[in-house]
Amino acid sequence: MRQVRFRDPDGDVRLGELADDRVHAFPNHGSRLAGEETFPVGTVEFLPPCEPSKVVCVGLNYADHADEQGKEVPDRPLLFLKPPNTVAAHGDTLDLPAGKQRLDHEAELGVVVGERCKGVADDDAMAHVAGFTCVNDVSNRDDQAVEQNWVRGKAFDDAAPIGPVLATPDEVPPDAEVRCTLNGEVVQSSSREEFIFSVPDLLAEISTYMTLEPGDVVSTGTPAGVGPLADGDIVEVYVEGVGTLRNTVSIP
Repeated sequence: MRQVRFRDPDGDVRLGELADDRVHAFPNHGSRLAGEETFPVGTVEFLPPCEPSKVVCVGLNYADHADEQGKEVPDRPLLFLKPPNTVAAHGDTLDLPAGKQRLDHEAELGVVVGERCKGVADDDAMAHVAGFTCVNDVSNRDDQAVEQNWVRGKAFDDAAPIGPVLATPDEVPPDAEVRCTLNGEVVQSSSREEFIFSVPDLLAEISTYMTLEPGDVVSTGTPAGVGPLADGDIVEVYVEGVGTLRNTVSIP
């Protein structure tokens, strides 16, 4: 299933399933089985597929990205946080900070937590996963380069577009492609197979230090090819089995 959160033509926030370019709404009584009410995708507003209390991001989880950054491959996951104000949806215009020399795209596979977890073991980690989504870890390199905690560099508004769907784990193959397209040109392309730390590795490590709540997102790192965004750009993150997260960039 590829589940969506959306606002229907009447303005109501609903859940449903995306299939065949239509949103098949779940009944309002809470069932996760699609009912007979459907909407063409062009008539609904996509919302982030989950409502995270935090987005836990992973740095340097692809060897080729570590190389392009001139960094050593880490011996344990490098972690940083994005708060809820960073979350944007598929189709949103990203209102990014003015006056920066370098604002970058970073295409990533996002892991959506389904069950509250703390201190999970590697071999039990996937039982706590609701599914996968696309994430764009938009980064302000100007401030990231001069601060240790990366708050200005990573935690600004609209710095974590997520979507368009939450795809159940069976939809996303172990070697799923992760790709970024900028104005129609492919600028990043790799595979989930190229992770340094696997999804179970990441969930086990992160949950050692913090409780992961339902709806939280673990963004698993970006491959080589990160690059600058400009005003008016259309940036797309594709994850095989999930689909394409598309946003327009606005920089004053």
